[in-house]
Amino acid sequence: MAVSKKTETKKAPKAKVERAAKPQEPRGLRKRQDGVVVSNKMEKTVVVAVVRQVRHATYGKFIRKTKKFYAHDEAKQCGVGDRVRIVETRPLSKLKRWKVESILTKAD
Repeated sequence: MAVSKKTETKKAPKAKVERAAKPQEPRGLRKRQDGVVVSNKMEKTVVVAVVRQVRHATYGKFIRKTKKFYAHDEAKQCGVGDRVRIVETRPLSKLKRWKVESILTKAD
């Protein structure tokens, strides 16, 4: 039995291709949620509570589930009790992944 060796061929180095600057492509759809500001004691950060209703798998009763999100508020214009819309963004800190898009209603 003869074992054949594969002959190795050297490939020519690839030339670097300079690419023209692409125009800014629109980002994909980002998640948006509405919630109520429960805390604004941090610098440029608010805590937003988002409530959703989920149907219980066995009993069929609707259960209210609350989730808190840390959101970036650059202008520091949100107050406790304000209804706001938050939008998903890149990670801004350990816990912040949302930013305030708009204030829907101000608290009294």
